[in-house]
Amino acid sequence: MSSFRAAPRKGENFELAADLNSEYKDKRKDAIKRVIANMTVGKDVSGLFPDVLKNMQTEDLEQKKLVYLYLMNYAKTQPELVILAVNTFVKDTDDPNPLVRALAIRTMGCLRAEKIIDYLCDPLQKCLKDDNPYVRKTAALCVAKLYDLKPELVIENGFLDQLRDMIADSNPMVVANTVEALSDIHVAAVAAGAPKDQFAITTDIVNKLLVALNECSEWGRVAILNALSRYEAEDSGESEHICERVVPQFQHANASVVLSAIKVVMIHMRGIHSENVQKTLIRKMAPPLVTLLSNPPEVQWVALRNINLLLQKRPDILSNEMRVFFCKYNDPLYVKVEKLDIMVRLATEKNVDPLLSELKEYAQEVDVDFVRRSIKAIGQTAVKIDEAAERCVNVLLELIGTRVSYVVQEAVVVMKDIFRKYPSTYEGVIPTLCANLDELDEPEAKASLIWIIGEYAKKIDNADELLGIFVDTFTEESYPVQLQTLTAVVKLYLQKPESSQALVQKVLNTATKDCDSPDVRDRAYIYWRLLSTDPGAAKAVVLAIRPPISIPRTTVSAALLDELLGEIPLLASVYHKPAETFVGRGRIGADAVPKKELADERLAAQKALQTVAAGQQAENLLDFSDDTTNDGQPSGLAATTVLASTPAAANILSGTSSNPLDDLVSIFGSANLGASPAPPANGNALAGLGGFGFGASPVTPSVLQPATPVGPPQAQAPAQPQQAAQDDLLGLF
Repeated sequence: MSSFRAAPRKGENFELAADLNSEYKDKRKDAIKRVIANMTVGKDVSGLFPDVLKNMQTEDLEQKKLVYLYLMNYAKTQPELVILAVNTFVKDTDDPNPLVRALAIRTMGCLRAEKIIDYLCDPLQKCLKDDNPYVRKTAALCVAKLYDLKPELVIENGFLDQLRDMIADSNPMVVANTVEALSDIHVAAVAAGAPKDQFAITTDIVNKLLVALNECSEWGRVAILNALSRYEAEDSGESEHICERVVPQFQHANASVVLSAIKVVMIHMRGIHSENVQKTLIRKMAPPLVTLLSNPPEVQWVALRNINLLLQKRPDILSNEMRVFFCKYNDPLYVKVEKLDIMVRLATEKNVDPLLSELKEYAQEVDVDFVRRSIKAIGQTAVKIDEAAERCVNVLLELIGTRVSYVVQEAVVVMKDIFRKYPSTYEGVIPTLCANLDELDEPEAKASLIWIIGEYAKKIDNADELLGIFVDTFTEESYPVQLQTLTAVVKLYLQKPESSQALVQKVLNTATKDCDSPDVRDRAYIYWRLLSTDPGAAKAVVLAIRPPISIPRTTVSAALLDELLGEIPLLASVYHKPAETFVGRGRIGADAVPKKELADERLAAQKALQTVAAGQQAENLLDFSDDTTNDGQPSGLAATTVLASTPAAANILSGTSSNPLDDLVSIFGSANLGASPAPPANGNALAGLGGFGFGASPVTPSVLQPATPVGPPQAQAPAQPQQAAQDDLLGLF
């Protein structure tokens, strides 16, 4: 009888396991390399954990590094087996080779396995006092990792006190890593709500940091500079001293070091009272900022975003460096956009001519988005510098003469802003703009030209014809164009009532009957009532003198600007937003954002209820009746307590409402704050609105009466003599 042998186990992992247990060192090392290669490309080699662990005790440093790398990757999935490696780790922290000692303590800090933390304390104590600075600087960072896992263990073992003592270390790299570790611990402690400042920076510490600053690597310098930015100087002299010691870092080749040094100087300049010293420091900032623009585009963009912030705080930093920001042909769009913004910020009467020449060149390029932004920059320059406005307008007219569609449209939009800044100054341009009416197909350009026509309707002979084109296609236009057309026609009617009566009647009819936008309909009803009842008020509202526009000096508030300057060169200063708007606070991570949003939603709900309550018994803006009684019910803010007492309101305020909309409707649909208003005398529920309800046509003279009223019946007509006096709308003027 023949016997059958079991088929041999096959597969890559089986072969690797066999090689890891080979009697030949080279074969074992080669197998470990293949395991790491598989792990790197995402293959699961966790089953080889015991076999790899056997190769941990070796004199070969390269092999030891590979095994440690494997352990760090799979420690979370194999926590029980990691315990087996503890003895080797502890033994390696006593190795005569400092590289092995540092490697062991670094790996133990990176394992992040609960069961191994308690074994980490004794080796860490030894390494913090090691004779070799390489081991000490590695151990310093390990304390921060341990604090992240188990803060109480760090405090109980006195690691924080040891770190504070290590700031006085003779080796600058140890000082830098110690500062980085303490800063990390400080951030985590603040996020966790610790009552005590874990890294209080004193004058003594500052002096030690300034000594170590010039001898560190880039990473170390950035860590020390960040710590210096947190320090609050005691007097003006100390601020000057810190700035003087930090200024040499402006010459560093690394962009992050340069920006961090500028941050420290900007912060401590606040405490310097001498204007001469401030001017000297500002003058020294310009060359390093200019040098940053010779970096690759990505670094340039980060530098430009930070320069934008700096200019908002100190506009005179780069006042003589306009040409540095001229765009190059090979700059990516995101760099060009930032340069345009900075050029407008730096624009003055002295340098506006080369700027306009440059912007005109940009406006003739092939990149449509860049062309539009360049034309917009010309308009911003005109608004910013009064003396250069005429030159800017001439450049815009030359660009309009090219008859390129997107150039003409953007120029029209820009001209609207110039007219708002300088009313009645450049009226000679209007015929040129109107001649390009056929070129306009974008809503913003159309709305801008319509605004110009309406604003200067009295001086444009054929304004009614031009606006009539848009009235004819009213329902086909976008909502912004409809709104602007409606306002422009009313402006025309108030200035030339004889020639535009039919046009205003047509646009009001169309807007109230055929338009599906509530905004457009509401504006049409308001204009209709104004024209019908009080033309003087209509003129005061529609033809009111508007204040001229201006370019804001800053894009963020003053308080936020100071906060962002303290975040240079982090993401917050690049995004121009506080860090909490795009990341969680401290170590909490993204979980903090939903909690904050929930709190904000509850606060918003409470404010909404208070607002509604405040207005519930207040005057209805559309109620023209003289009856102001409310049956003694609470009104205004006094009604808030009545609202909050209802169960539906309580659900909304507590955030437990399953359907907030239904609850909000039920608050006012059932009790109506306990009030029971008397019905109108004529039985019309909308009579109190003067016949002006949703979907209803207002009570108007015959010339503005819609052909077919939509909605509930109208209020009773006023007395016959009054009606006769209002038969013709023109009689109101």
